[in-house]
Amino acid sequence: MQYVARPSSRYQQFLNRIPILGDVLRQPLGALGSVIVLVFMLTVLLAPVLAPYEYAQQDIPSMLQGPSRAHWLGTDHLGRDLLSRIIYGSRIALGVAIPAVGIALAGGVVIGLTAGYAGGIVDDVTLVLLDSVQAFPAVILALVILALLGPSLVNVIIVIGLAWTPGYARITRAQVLSTRQHQYVEVERSLGASQKRVLFLHILPNVVAPLLILAAMDLPVVITFEAGLSFLGLGVRPPTPSWGVVLSDGFNFIRHSPWPITWAGLTLIITTLGFTLFGETLRDVLDPRLSGSRGT
Repeated sequence: MQYVARPSSRYQQFLNRIPILGDVLRQPLGALGSVIVLVFMLTVLLAPVLAPYEYAQQDIPSMLQGPSRAHWLGTDHLGRDLLSRIIYGSRIALGVAIPAVGIALAGGVVIGLTAGYAGGIVDDVTLVLLDSVQAFPAVILALVILALLGPSLVNVIIVIGLAWTPGYARITRAQVLSTRQHQYVEVERSLGASQKRVLFLHILPNVVAPLLILAAMDLPVVITFEAGLSFLGLGVRPPTPSWGVVLSDGFNFIRHSPWPITWAGLTLIITTLGFTLFGETLRDVLDPRLSGSRGT
């Protein structure tokens, strides 16, 4: 009996054109995470269009109201529209997460490549410095630095970038130590290839995939961390509509209205869940050795 293969659907043809992202979208949890991330990105880009009010516009007679036709998610203690503040808060979340992870990624790559390839005393000193930084919990380190520099958006980005750099440096160093022992690297050296060529053409490409996985997994953690700092009053300053600021304001008036905490908390949970699902599926796609580990 002869079987005739069915022609692939347009959706399958589309997935075949985008190899890595297509593999992510074929997984149910990866597709769900991708949809949440896409909605989040569109919210960031279209915030002025989607928000029904200015995020700082006050309406004192309407303060602490529940959901209504005028204010779909209700209002806070100053009568500001919660939907508008949460929509604009997505810009703060992404505006902190991407630069902070970028700083950690860039710094970690430079430190890890230098330590792993140079070896010897350079590697030993680097490990001592990384251990010294990681000995402090990220929250404590952030509290100390922000107490010195003062709370601001730029300072939060710098603090998070510094706190996350050792993780990227360690992974880069481990990948360099593993890759430099491969036979093709030794052949390149024996043929007279410069250290720069070996480092950037043979070692660095093997480091990219693990770092991309780590960056995707760190984005939701950084978003949550920024919200925590803002909740404590060490992040962005009011009236900037960070989700942590919305949570902090709502906590102060929780007996009068639960809506600020409810909506800001749900938004934070859904966003971090989406990035986590996307990052875990991307990990399974880029590193087949870990594929299916989520269900074991």
